[in-house]
Amino acid sequence: MPELAMRDALRQAMDEEMSRDDSVFVLGEEVGEYNGAYKVTRGLLDKYGKPRVMDTPIAELGFTGLAVGAALAGLRPVVEWMTYNFSLLALDQVVNNAAKMRHMSGGQLHCPIVFRGPNGPAEYLSSQHSQALQSLYAHIPGLKMVAPSNPYDAKGLLKSAIRDDNPVMFLESEMTYGLTGEVPEEEYLVPIGEASVVREGSDVTLISYSKPMLMLYKAAEQLAEQGIEAEVIDLRTIRPLDEATIYESVKKTNRAVVVDESWPFASVGSHVCWLISRNCFDYLDAPVELVCSEDVPMPYNHNMELAVQPSVEKIVQAAKGVSYAD
Repeated sequence: MPELAMRDALRQAMDEEMSRDDSVFVLGEEVGEYNGAYKVTRGLLDKYGKPRVMDTPIAELGFTGLAVGAALAGLRPVVEWMTYNFSLLALDQVVNNAAKMRHMSGGQLHCPIVFRGPNGPAEYLSSQHSQALQSLYAHIPGLKMVAPSNPYDAKGLLKSAIRDDNPVMFLESEMTYGLTGEVPEEEYLVPIGEASVVREGSDVTLISYSKPMLMLYKAAEQLAEQGIEAEVIDLRTIRPLDEATIYESVKKTNRAVVVDESWPFASVGSHVCWLISRNCFDYLDAPVELVCSEDVPMPYNHNMELAVQPSVEKIVQAAKGVSYAD
């Protein structure tokens, strides 16, 4: 199979869906003439023209609301936020309109819309542009949430998200846009709501999604050198969450470490830890461990920003801690 960068896999997904379905269109800041802030939409304006690739003003509340209205009218918008940090300006449109339309209309209205863009810390962006906001949106009923970690999943999940009749929060990572991986030339879909066991193991279960998965692979290798075989789960989808795959693994390994770029308080990671503690209590030989960002705004200094985030070293230490627990 050919190898594609993450940004190219995402672009292929949008290209294929726009070609398949005339109701799909893309809008956001600089998605057209500039080919996207991270070049994910490169070439789409030349191929599909306006208004199917629509440059917008710097007004997230406005163009997000426009897209929600278009979805209710029968179109399938793909909204690109230059960063999920800017999505806070459109919070009302997402939380009070997109997420609730099906409920408030008694199932008569559908809102097939995708909100995509980079989420979480990158480098040298400080506290306002390095936030991992998935926990905020995961809290809202009516929203689906997808967070791929590799080009194959990114393409297949984005195609599924575009075809879904519900609003889907699609979380990418600025630091993985250049990540390459095998992507089939033939069409395929990755179902929303299915986690993936990417490494088999018997001693401890490592669980994460999106960019931190790259750390889990390295941590599992280091643990194997020390005689600890880690099973690695890529959640891929946060809502709906594939609880069955998580429980099946933890019942086998009897130990779990959850890794999340969010802050610890009321986070996706802490919720997964609670689910495991509640539903796998009789199988656990050690407390469930959470490796997450420190509960502070992101520093600008590079050494400090690395220190407050999850790392391979922190994951290895946590896994060893639960593995050697009596």
